[in-house]
Amino acid sequence: MARVPAFAKAFAGRWRIVEMDNWDNDALDLGEEAHLIFQGTADGEIAFVSLKGFLDVRYGARSGSACAEFSREGQDANDAACGRGWAALGSAGRLVGHIYTHNAADSGFVGERD
Repeated sequence: MARVPAFAKAFAGRWRIVEMDNWDNDALDLGEEAHLIFQGTADGEIAFVSLKGFLDVRYGARSGSACAEFSREGQDANDAACGRGWAALGSAGRLVGHIYTHNAADSGFVGERD
């Protein structure tokens, strides 16, 4: 069994996506409750609007702060979709980051621990 990186522990668990730059809050939960899950050494899950995907995560630091960078693949409205993103621990225990979809939209986001 692989050892969990120290930074991974800060992100571990389920985060509710509560805000995105490019979608209003009514659209976030269209398919299911918008969320990010970080688990284990490199796995995770993401869902928002009509997108659902699985993450391949790498943990480290960015400007001295804990950071999770990830690639993702899955479905967006039943079409194959892939992309990348990053998340960092922000103020008040919130998660802040950016999600990019290959050949489509990108958006900043804010998450709160579930």
